[in-house]
Amino acid sequence: MKNLIYTFSIVLIFISCGEERKSDTEVPGREETTKTDVLETGAAALQKKGPFDPMNIYLVGFHPMKEEPSHQMEAHHFCTQINEDFAQCALFDGNTEDAKLTGIEYIISERIFDTLPEEEKKYWHPHNYEILSGQLVAPGLPALADKELMESKMNSYGKTWHVWSTGNADGDGDKIPLGDPKLAWSFNRDGEAKPGLVEKRDKEMDIDSREKRKEREDLIPKAKPQQGVDALKGEFPRETEEIPGVESKKDSNT
Repeated sequence: MKNLIYTFSIVLIFISCGEERKSDTEVPGREETTKTDVLETGAAALQKKGPFDPMNIYLVGFHPMKEEPSHQMEAHHFCTQINEDFAQCALFDGNTEDAKLTGIEYIISERIFDTLPEEEKKYWHPHNYEILSGQLVAPGLPALADKELMESKMNSYGKTWHVWSTGNADGDGDKIPLGDPKLAWSFNRDGEAKPGLVEKRDKEMDIDSREKRKEREDLIPKAKPQQGVDALKGEFPRETEEIPGVESKKDSNT
């Protein structure tokens, strides 16, 4: 039954992915020519899109950069579940045709994380706060399917690189990708996200993060202590508060 519900959730995400969230970034450049339009149309009809076909999991969350926690971004994840322990995601700043590709994220289970060398673990952020706080959402899913999907990601970890800082919490952002890739992290306490960051997403996508938090309270007993929870502790200017189910274990990420 559980596998059936999970499969149902995967299919439904792309059928109904919630309200539109348009990119805030306008890219400089000339309008496409008729020749380019024709080439695109032909390519769409004749070429395969193999890697994109299985990208049927859609998640929306938030990332602070590990070396610059004040730099925070909204991230729309379009993911392929490779197997039960590994997923790969393309990150965008929205969910419409004008969305800009901002980065990548790999998601692994606790089982794989525990096999990594300690030096490697510093790149992987924990996910329990994102889930239990209600900040990580799967737009368009009914509550039951949402719960199954989030339960499957409990105690997992993500390795995320952002290559384009488009406009979100930091204002207008860059018009084109500039500078080095940035290793992203996760929020792990209330008060770490900039005021308005989550609220703007919720308003524009008709999402209630607080209600999601209540709906997921029964996932708290499934949460295990995770590495990386304290990696950015004390790096935010506002008072922060721990939530049930988000605990730190021996940490190689500080």
